[in-house]
Amino acid sequence: MIETIQKQPGLGLRRMFARHLARQAGAKVMSPENPRQLSRARIDAGGDRAPIAPGVTVSEIEVVNRPALHFRPEKARPGGLLFLHGGGYCIGSPQSHKPYVSQLARAFNIEAWSLDYRLAPEHVCPAAIEDGSDALADLRAKIDGPLIVSGDSAGGGLTLASVIRHRDAGRAMPDGLFLISPWVDLSGSGESVKTRASADPMLKPHYLEQGGALYLDGRDAQDPEASPLFADLADLPPTLIQVGEDEILYDDSIRLTEKMQAAGVDVTCEVWQAMWHDFQLFGQILPEAAVSLRHVRAWGERLF
Repeated sequence: MIETIQKQPGLGLRRMFARHLARQAGAKVMSPENPRQLSRARIDAGGDRAPIAPGVTVSEIEVVNRPALHFRPEKARPGGLLFLHGGGYCIGSPQSHKPYVSQLARAFNIEAWSLDYRLAPEHVCPAAIEDGSDALADLRAKIDGPLIVSGDSAGGGLTLASVIRHRDAGRAMPDGLFLISPWVDLSGSGESVKTRASADPMLKPHYLEQGGALYLDGRDAQDPEASPLFADLADLPPTLIQVGEDEILYDDSIRLTEKMQAAGVDVTCEVWQAMWHDFQLFGQILPEAAVSLRHVRAWGERLF
């Protein structure tokens, strides 16, 4: 099912400011024209600019020998969330997404783990998928209650790829997937990569092309493991996808939804009018980001 979410009324200045910040983030962080280590430092520094959700404690831990952040709300109920951050497979970390994951933990009122999976070009595909799948297996064995796996952008694609690997290994599946603007087609074959290039303030086609090349390291861009849009999508858990109407990865979400529906998956895709890539991360400024979190919470209640 594909639903259109109307633009929230009023607060136009806040929306304009959030769009400006998204454009700055694209130019100063996501663009491959910046030195990679500088981009990594900048995106991680962004994790300190927004506050942690009230009542959520954050601690540094390890999950299957990888660094991770653990989020625990007060009086958390049984269940857990594994989060895989975005950043084009080349940048980003649990630190960069710390404010948002704390909001998810509070919204669901469950513990959350944000994994520091291996990044390209130091570690190419399928290293990140191995880390994601191993973390999922570890948490699935330990957690009482529903387990949700979530990720944004490249982390959304990684979430799907990790769960598919987990499924193919015959392991017990998670109970739900929440995908934020997932990047599931590294070949860039979606029309929106071209038609929405001027509308998306954060991502540009050459950002995807160059980041994908580093991650693929010569692998076919339509390899189902690297680009799970082309994988077998049967027997996946209930899935919520949120995507902005103005983003270049719009067609990734629409095609993924259609393929999941054809495979018999319970999937809902919310298309948010006038929104761009990863708009959910602007929760302190953007009214749509706050409303999107309420939608996620309502969807999650079906799993508990």
